[in-house]
Amino acid sequence: MQVSSYTVGPVAENTYVVRPQEDGKLLVVDPGDEAPILLKAIEDAGGEVEAILLTHTHFDHIGAVADLAEATGAPVWCPELEAPILADPNTYMSFPGLPPLRAWEAEHTIAGGETLDLGGTKVDVIFTPGHSIGHVTYSLPDHGAMFSGDVIFKGSVGRTDLPGGDPKVLLDSIAKLVDSHDPETVIYPGHMEQTTLGEEKSSNPFLVGISS
Repeated sequence: MQVSSYTVGPVAENTYVVRPQEDGKLLVVDPGDEAPILLKAIEDAGGEVEAILLTHTHFDHIGAVADLAEATGAPVWCPELEAPILADPNTYMSFPGLPPLRAWEAEHTIAGGETLDLGGTKVDVIFTPGHSIGHVTYSLPDHGAMFSGDVIFKGSVGRTDLPGGDPKVLLDSIAKLVDSHDPETVIYPGHMEQTTLGEEKSSNPFLVGISS
């Protein structure tokens, strides 16, 4: 699997351009900002984008969704509880100094529990709320990888002081990931560098006492 990471926007969000299979179609995860950079990356990758996958709809993860969806024709998959936010982001989110966000009506919604066939591979959708009300994690079990959005980071976890956040629910979501995946599973997070579940279980102070 080929994974290219692009750190974009004012809060250094990670967007991923993923080719699960050699010479296969591309997946884009959380196109947060700076659409020209991401479109150039897609062009350089030389493949068709089959899907745009959103873990959640905070402003830093959706700023380039409309531009990429229009330019590539790829459908957007969005957590169903947060699809109304994507469709009307500026009503839900307004931050001084930041430009307005472009709205987009998601072509597909997911709730968690689905298994998608995208990019020539299996993509398991796992409901992982706690950072936001509808947050999902995308797991690619055949490749030992997950795209965790803002659930878990290297040495930290997602903040829970925004609407829909809940610290206990977030830790329950992380425990679900730890219990259902091998420690070697690579985590591609929404911020900071990649890590593994095992590394976070052993060293992340927020995971002390979590089940596994």
